[in-house]
Amino acid sequence: MKKKILLLIILSFSIVLTSNFNFVYSEDVKYYLGGYPVGIELTTRGALVVGTCDVVAENGVDSPSKKIGISAGDRIMYIDSFEINDAFDIENAIKTGGEKTVIIKRNDEIINCKLTPVKDMTGCYKIGVFVKNGINGIGTITYFNDRGDFASLGHPVFLNDKIAEIKKGNLYFCSITGFVKGEYSKPGELKGVFIKDKIIGNIYKNQSNGVFGQLNQDYCYKNMREVQLGDGLVGEAVIYTTINGTAPKEYSVSIIKVDSKEGSLKNYVIKVTDKELISQTGGIVQGMSGSPIMQSGKLIGAITHVFTNDPTRGFGISINNMIDN
Repeated sequence: MKKKILLLIILSFSIVLTSNFNFVYSEDVKYYLGGYPVGIELTTRGALVVGTCDVVAENGVDSPSKKIGISAGDRIMYIDSFEINDAFDIENAIKTGGEKTVIIKRNDEIINCKLTPVKDMTGCYKIGVFVKNGINGIGTITYFNDRGDFASLGHPVFLNDKIAEIKKGNLYFCSITGFVKGEYSKPGELKGVFIKDKIIGNIYKNQSNGVFGQLNQDYCYKNMREVQLGDGLVGEAVIYTTINGTAPKEYSVSIIKVDSKEGSLKNYVIKVTDKELISQTGGIVQGMSGSPIMQSGKLIGAITHVFTNDPTRGFGISINNMIDN
């Protein structure tokens, strides 16, 4: 059974204990510890249709989208030569009226069709669709490096059970204002606010091992803790995460299983042992995805999942599999 929730995947999975990782990375790059909460705002490729509707037009009720079979789950990619990513793009593409060529992506199929927008009672052209304008949520930074790159989440952002195809994205400062405590079969979550005038970076990748991007030039990361990267072993470790405000804290965990499979996204089974964290959040909650895991003073990975039947347990990705993006 699998349940996906924005910015955190919640799974039940079995991992076999094997040997530790053969870790490879460039010694020329310096890495800095994350644990900071961030607001993630993504613009997807194509405008996701969430529904269709009728348009009250000059000559009665009409729905151009319904006529050509557009339905929820479709993505409108182009109208004529206009690339479409949100409702504003649609409005701009149809503002002159007349027959339009529409390119739709339905699952993996590309569909070409034609429709004619109708003028509503306000004098604006409409095609009768509701679309979702992007994706946003709270996550956690895993690391920064001295090339100005950042990595977060350790897993992708999903849209309709698939990895969201993104055009661009923004990374914001975020302040955690509270949380919902995790319980059996009821995942908890961090509550926070984006600090909208504090864009700290641009997101350019959303893929299976995380969300990645480039920091703004004026963002200073060199006063943060520099860390070496390493391999994870069964035993005691710590995570860095933020459950209040903007400053991360260290919490104790135990790595109880390790899977060294290259390319795997579930390399560690983690057990939260920190009494303070358990008493407050119940353990791992949504928004902690990307929280760095440290062992023997080295960054070895990031928290990515929580078990639905036990919020004190979850999965982590190795830094080796996360950094090789």
